[in-house]
Amino acid sequence: MSLPHAILTALLEKPSSGLELTRRFDKSIGYFWSATHQQIYRELGRLEREGAIRALPRQGATRGQKKEYEVLPAGRAELARWTAASQDPKPLRDTLLLRLRAAAVVGTDGVQEDLHRHLDLHRSQLAEYEEIERRDFPPGRDSVEDRLRHVVLRAGIDLETFWTQWLERTIEELEAP
Repeated sequence: MSLPHAILTALLEKPSSGLELTRRFDKSIGYFWSATHQQIYRELGRLEREGAIRALPRQGATRGQKKEYEVLPAGRAELARWTAASQDPKPLRDTLLLRLRAAAVVGTDGVQEDLHRHLDLHRSQLAEYEEIERRDFPPGRDSVEDRLRHVVLRAGIDLETFWTQWLERTIEELEAP
């Protein structure tokens, strides 16, 4: 149920076309809630049918012009309801952890190389998040909205820091004599 809420959030931040939403997902929300181009368009259609959003009236000729969407009061109310609702944390499901558990019974061939690959990926993601933090959250940006966006980014930084440190320790443990 979270994809429609991610779309409503993005549209409340800025009315957008489906293509613009896809690009914005790739640069922000997609770091913690991913969606394909097709999923976004399918959800836009559903939200429009349900009266949560509408396509903005087009100026001039319509052929080849992208539809831009905005959130209607019903969509804002649904997002507010969802934001205020209580949700339990989701259990961790990570194939790397499952693969390590399986390696304990079938052997570790290929595991160390993949751990190094994962470490490189997490280091790269951490560096990207830290660059976003430097660029988008300079000292003095402290409105409630900015602080909320920043804590979401900090969650990503903290998670990548965790994975980087955990992978380093795991690799050391497996490479120890």
